[in-house]
Amino acid sequence: MLAWSTLAVAPLSLVALSADPPSPVDSTAKKVLVMNIQGAIGPVTDDYVRSGLARAREVQAALVVLRVDTPGGLDTSMREIIKEIIASPIPVVTYVAPSGARAASAGTYIFYASHVAAMAPGTNLGAATPVRIGGGGGNEKPLREEPKVKEKEKSKDGAKDKEPRPPLGDDAMTHKAVNDAAAYIRGLAQMRGRNGEWAEKAVREAASLHAEEAVRLRVADFIATDIDDLLAKIEGRRIEVQGKETRLNALKGATLVAFEPDWRTKLLSVITDPNVAVILMMLGTLGLIFELSNPGYVLPGVVGGICLLLGLYAFQTLPVNYAGFGLILLGLAFMVAEAFMPSFGALGIGGIVAFVVGSIILFDTGVEGYDIAWQLITVVALVTGAILFGIVMLAVRSRRRAVVSGAEELLGARGEALGAFADQGWVHVHSENWQARTRERLVRGQRIRVTGRDGLTLLVEPEQKEGN
Repeated sequence: MLAWSTLAVAPLSLVALSADPPSPVDSTAKKVLVMNIQGAIGPVTDDYVRSGLARAREVQAALVVLRVDTPGGLDTSMREIIKEIIASPIPVVTYVAPSGARAASAGTYIFYASHVAAMAPGTNLGAATPVRIGGGGGNEKPLREEPKVKEKEKSKDGAKDKEPRPPLGDDAMTHKAVNDAAAYIRGLAQMRGRNGEWAEKAVREAASLHAEEAVRLRVADFIATDIDDLLAKIEGRRIEVQGKETRLNALKGATLVAFEPDWRTKLLSVITDPNVAVILMMLGTLGLIFELSNPGYVLPGVVGGICLLLGLYAFQTLPVNYAGFGLILLGLAFMVAEAFMPSFGALGIGGIVAFVVGSIILFDTGVEGYDIAWQLITVVALVTGAILFGIVMLAVRSRRRAVVSGAEELLGARGEALGAFADQGWVHVHSENWQARTRERLVRGQRIRVTGRDGLTLLVEPEQKEGN
């Protein structure tokens, strides 16, 4: 009887178990996708994170770990990354690592947006004040640290009240950007249950925290020494993914799947380096100069055109100061014009000066990773100056050189008399026999020099010996 009861209950038990399926994000696959975000955050980083999250869905990963070490980056790219994290059906952990790393500026926003936020010992985050690019350039706003305000003793019980911080900058646009960033990061803090008051302080006062203090103030969830320690501490944690509460299980000992940037991401990363972008622009300009001054070579024009387009693409994606960009274009135009106009260096020197000044202020953003090394500017200016100087010297030398073709080439040419004559006769010049006219008597075989030309008749005189 008991056996029949057991058999009768078994199907019901199976139905009951199947009625409550496991959460889709539970780590049944036991795979954790690990990505590395290092350096300044920009369009390439956004593309890398988007590709990584897509890859995580393909391999059915239970978790995505973003190992972050960044000084900050661009506002637009940062917001795109945050949108992808929020929309991800797979939990995302931002892990500031290794020791000594930081998640400053834009990295702080991404840290707040992640489902789980962890830090390695000796790391820090914060300094999230938005600063608009100098010259009013573009829609991208790099984020960098601003000086902190002093605290003012006001309350009777000894507590410290802070002075109201004035708007960063005198213009309304800066004030507007700060308020927008403060509201944005506070909203992220509320969504993830983190300290929103400190988040706003990081925006308005550029405050920073080390790992231990971040955990104490509920900015970070915990401190982990490595990925294995992180997975052990995250085990059993309840989080909210796409509006549904989910518990992370069976993550301890999961298989780590490293997601490295593909060739396209690496190529874009190289191209969008500000130093490389400047070199591409210069190579493109020099290639076009050589092709236009020597039509038919083809290769300089092809290489120059490709480099120029790649350089323009890089400038389109980077946070540039448009005054500097304009000076660079003006300098390149002057250098191209130098090859075609008899300015003897004036346009070339002006072009180099404009290029150097434009390069100095082009990426004056205050964001690490988006500036140009002054050593590169110096080398490019010297190399370009040497090339233009060489072109000018060749042009001057060619003007001083004797004519080697055309009617003018006969002037000053040497030859010999084919016969004796005192007025008209024949001479041999440049392997050709010419009718000649002279004012002095010539003998056969005497060396002569051409002094002029009258139609097809040469005007000649006896060749003078040196010193006469």
